[in-house]
Amino acid sequence: MSVPTHRTDPILGLSPSPAAGTLAERSREIFRRIVESYLDTGEPVGSRTLSQRLPMALSPASIRNVMADLEQAGLIAAPHTSAGRVPTQMGLRFFVDGLLEVGALSDGERRTIEAQVAGSGRDVGALLGDATALLSGLSHCAGLVVTPTRERTLRHVEFVAAGPGRVLVVLVSEDGSVENRLIEAPLGLPASALVEATNFLSHRLRGRTLDDVRVAIRAELEARRAELDTLTARVVEAGLAEWGGGDAAFGRSLIVRGQARLLDDVTAAEDLERIRLLFDDLERKQDVIQLLDLARTGDGVSIFIGAESKLFSLSGSSVIVSPYRDAHDRIVGAIGVIGPTRLNYARIIPMVDYTARVLSRLIGAPAG
Repeated sequence: MSVPTHRTDPILGLSPSPAAGTLAERSREIFRRIVESYLDTGEPVGSRTLSQRLPMALSPASIRNVMADLEQAGLIAAPHTSAGRVPTQMGLRFFVDGLLEVGALSDGERRTIEAQVAGSGRDVGALLGDATALLSGLSHCAGLVVTPTRERTLRHVEFVAAGPGRVLVVLVSEDGSVENRLIEAPLGLPASALVEATNFLSHRLRGRTLDDVRVAIRAELEARRAELDTLTARVVEAGLAEWGGGDAAFGRSLIVRGQARLLDDVTAAEDLERIRLLFDDLERKQDVIQLLDLARTGDGVSIFIGAESKLFSLSGSSVIVSPYRDAHDRIVGAIGVIGPTRLNYARIIPMVDYTARVLSRLIGAPAG
């Protein structure tokens, strides 16, 4: 199973975490115990408690010295006036990247995932819904899945003037669905340029998907630039650029299951406020889809912790997500869970990974 470590996407705003090898063995063990205790209980842990749990004989004073170094490095912090320490966001990332020992699913867990997901039959919507609900139940978090993109075969494309410097692009698919996009256009654009742009694209797209012919259209546009009116070429290019950024999301939706499970362990008012903020985030489904799309570029499980995703920075949530594929081995969607940063990463990572693999196999299987 592949678990990417740090991401450097500008949207995530990440700063590099220290390498695991930079900590001495004693510091590494103390830090590991602090994180594992926090993930298990959500409570800060102090030097006296650690001295009783460590496999090595260290006095509370020696442990406090190490904790001071870890705090100075930004890996742990004291919440409020507590004498104990909890991992910071950077500390959690450091732990996940370098110290986490990912567990393996039991045969029973694998059979449960196989049976419950495969039991949905051949309907992709049912497969995704059941897989998401299953992940929510097993992880005690909310389950998320981005449905596959819908391949659109186009029937008609039309450019319509929509005011100074604005053109409405209308795409009509063979199934009758219609999508409208506004694009910027040169001021004073004549109606003849819109007619020429409509004829140019409609002739080449009819009966085909935009993804199938986008590269060919760009090449032909460049080769025939001398034949096309300059303004017409600019309109066509603007249309292709707009579709290039948004076409992939057409027909895609976000399925969320088990949001109520996020309230199971809420004990403090500030925790309740974070969950409320998370619920607000999930209402902006298009933004969540864009976040999960980042995971589609990787080969394995991706992990976003707290403010690494600007979308969930206020609620302090973590997302564990993995892409799934179609019969042609193309990544078509992503599935995962979202919950507080205090997740059982070692257990949930292989769970998400295996569920994505099962989905890929079932979606990619030939119809019987």
